[in-house]
Amino acid sequence: MHYNTSREVSMAKRAKSAKGELDAYLKRLGERVRTMRSRRGMSRKVLARHSRVSERYLAQLEAGAGNCSIVLLRRIAHAMSVPVAELIDERPERPVENLLLAQLIDRLAPAELSRARELLLEKFGGPSSATRNGRIALIGLRGGGKSTLGRRLAADLKVPFVELDREIERRSGMALAEMFEMFGQETFRRLERTALEAALAENERFVLATGGSLVTEPGTFELLLASCLTVWVRARPTEHMARVMAQGDLRPMADNARAMDDLNAILASREPLYAKADLTLDTAGKTASQSVRELLGLIASITSARHSGARAKRGNPESRNTDQASPARPVFLDSGLAGFARDPE
Repeated sequence: MHYNTSREVSMAKRAKSAKGELDAYLKRLGERVRTMRSRRGMSRKVLARHSRVSERYLAQLEAGAGNCSIVLLRRIAHAMSVPVAELIDERPERPVENLLLAQLIDRLAPAELSRARELLLEKFGGPSSATRNGRIALIGLRGGGKSTLGRRLAADLKVPFVELDREIERRSGMALAEMFEMFGQETFRRLERTALEAALAENERFVLATGGSLVTEPGTFELLLASCLTVWVRARPTEHMARVMAQGDLRPMADNARAMDDLNAILASREPLYAKADLTLDTAGKTASQSVRELLGLIASITSARHSGARAKRGNPESRNTDQASPARPVFLDSGLAGFARDPE
């Protein structure tokens, strides 16, 4: 009874908070439409004619009282010749410099995007190579072996091992499944970001095992890539499934064929994200000891190469322009399969 009462109170608070957030968002949306219209020198009457949306409705929208459909928003955006994304962006109004920088980035070729990101990190706040190389983060789908390898690797390197999902549970005082049920995805993502920031602040060196879906949260994944030497721990889909079931999660057995289809779909959507890692370790058909030895070798090789490259760049600044660029950053996707999408591992 106590649990049900607490749950009802929690849900009521969430509903009230959601209503307040929605009202604030509609107000920002209205202000943004009014600002865009003013910048283009359009009266409300002219915008109404070009968008085929009534002046009365536009007035309500600009006042923050209109719950506009995406179809009508698309008409309004097209009439003002602005991307719909600029209207529905949940962030506060951005400085003009942000908009100009976004336009510049949009013009870059895929190979140039990676180099631009490197230059920005180098100039404006990326950690030193030594700090980044001392923080090893394992990413990948649940069942790849991140936790097992992470513990062994940390022991070999004599550094702390941090399992991000366990840190989230420790900080929240509840299991991940309970958190998702009571507070939803938004709360989990906020705590995930907080736990990662805390781990970075508290440890100059560590081995970190992340949840498999962290890569679908752009801001958190960007922080991880900028702050850690990242390793994609991968396996065959059948091995991912078998390892999850060996951990005691028997949900995939309920509909094995569909579960495998879902797993393959998740892998397909996330592979471009996992591929942004500095290193890839394939654990298929290998023992944990074999995988740890291989991973130690990979880490040693890349840190040695970066050290040599840094010395070469200091000796010849022009060599910075000859670095091979990696592929463009892909669109962030997510999937809804409970066992794999959340990855409480």
